Amino acid sequence: MKDMIAKVITSVVVATVCTVAPFTAIAASPSPPLLDFTIDNSTAALQRGAELVQGKCMLCHDLKYVKYRHLADIGFTEEQLTLLRGESALEEAVLSMMDGGARQEMLGMIPPDLTLITRARRGGERYIYSFLLGFEETAEGTASNRYFPGTRMPDPLGISYVTDEGERQAIYQQAADIVAFLSWAADPHATERKTIGYYVIAYLVLLTVLLYFLKRRVWRRLDE
Repeated sequence: MKDMIAKVITSVVVATVCTVAPFTAIAASPSPPLLDFTIDNSTAALQRGAELVQGKCMLCHDLKYVKYRHLADIGFTEEQLTLLRGESALEEAVLSMMDGGARQEMLGMIPPDLTLITRARRGGERYIYSFLLGFEETAEGTASNRYFPGTRMPDPLGISYVTDEGERQAIYQQAADIVAFLSWAADPHATERKTIGYYVIAYLVLLTVLLYFLKRRVWRRLDE
């Protein structure tokens, strides 16, 4: 009986170690540091990013919280919006060129919506930028991403097989433009809100100064 109990305990311990060890190794493996870059919120950068997202990301991904008419806020003209949206109406959301069923069948899942992707990922804009530039060519000739090992997403910018430094610099710029646009899509009114905030702070400072002088004037009369 004691031998049987000992064997059961030993089996449980071994099974636990075998189960936990791989996850411990994964958790302990260091993640590569995120790449640094500066977000360009200029109209030109946002427009370039929107066009890149449309051309390289919208086959699989959605921007379901962004409507085509919203793109006018970053300077797109009516003619440019017509080219971007095709047969879609201005009030329609910017959706994938493929329906959900086709994406599920091809990829095994429906890729995440990109509207809030810069807010949903730890590291925010830096993570998305690093992910786009993190593809590397493996010995088998396929692309793997060092920031998301095992991802089934193909290399959208082709960074994994480009060796020319000039071309790589152009890809770095494309990644920065894409992230700038996705950051805007996650919070389209951020710039406007910050501008209003500056005016509010200036108003409060002016009001504080006026109230201070009013207080001094009132107390001066009371002292007299």
